[in-house]
Amino acid sequence: MALAAAAVRDHGTVYLERAVDDYAAHLAAERGFSEHTVRAYRSDLDQLCAFAAGRGVRDAGDLDLELLRDWLWQGSQAGLAKTTLARRSASARGLTAWLFRDGLVSKDVGARLKAPKSDHHLPRVLTRPQMDGMLASLALRSADGDPVALRDLAIVELLYASALRVSEVTGLDLDGIDLDRLTVRVLGKGSKERVVPFGVPAKNAIADYLARGRQELLSPVAATTSALFLGSRGARLGTRSVYTLVSRLLEGLPGSGSSGPHTLRHTAATHLLDGGADLRAVQEMLGHASLGTTQIYTHVSAERLKESYGRAHPRA
Repeated sequence: MALAAAAVRDHGTVYLERAVDDYAAHLAAERGFSEHTVRAYRSDLDQLCAFAAGRGVRDAGDLDLELLRDWLWQGSQAGLAKTTLARRSASARGLTAWLFRDGLVSKDVGARLKAPKSDHHLPRVLTRPQMDGMLASLALRSADGDPVALRDLAIVELLYASALRVSEVTGLDLDGIDLDRLTVRVLGKGSKERVVPFGVPAKNAIADYLARGRQELLSPVAATTSALFLGSRGARLGTRSVYTLVSRLLEGLPGSGSSGPHTLRHTAATHLLDGGADLRAVQEMLGHASLGTTQIYTHVSAERLKESYGRAHPRA
């Protein structure tokens, strides 16, 4: 507590911008938040600092609930999505709670801050024929042994087979894959490790990539890298490259919603439940802390069932 106070307090003033710096460091070091999550919180809070400065507020002790509400209202008027406003609200509440807990301010002014309820849209899910067609086209592209095509097939097979997050796939090292046991060991949100199964098609694609593709991509500069998936320059593949790959594959396919790797995660989870998998098992596989987060896929399955019924039943 004393260290945090010393870091941001100057002659009795708790400078808001310094407080945000320390809070971001706290999220990364003590709460174990991912780099991506910390960056999102930091972006929100930097904008809050700018808004507060425009109101003449630079001391965290001068923050109040009205200012925080005005900040959210300004974002709403600017057309920000409800999900963005909800995240902004969470960012501000987290900051004010931390300031109060560490004795930097006398009151948690954000405790009663509320954001508009987000619109709950069901996630985009591909059909099995769509997935089969996508994987078949990737397999055809990799048939001549092109290392990038072999890598791309292995990535998409693994994303669909294991329902991993894109950051978990790009963060994989060689020792994280067990081709004999058909399992992958990943470090998920909150630095929680879990072991996830995958199937034989994914195993075959990964084995083929390791045998014929990875060594071709490996550069002399990064020859000692332990990364499983490599970029065209021979270093660890970045998440943006996987986003580009998947979005291109989804172009032209019917359906609205996300066109990134998370669509394959949604698809895998829904297909597991469609096939009779236990909800708890799917929760564990996805690495969800709450069963409620996983339950959205039961709604997706129900919607798909109703659509099939409507198309097929003569009395629908």
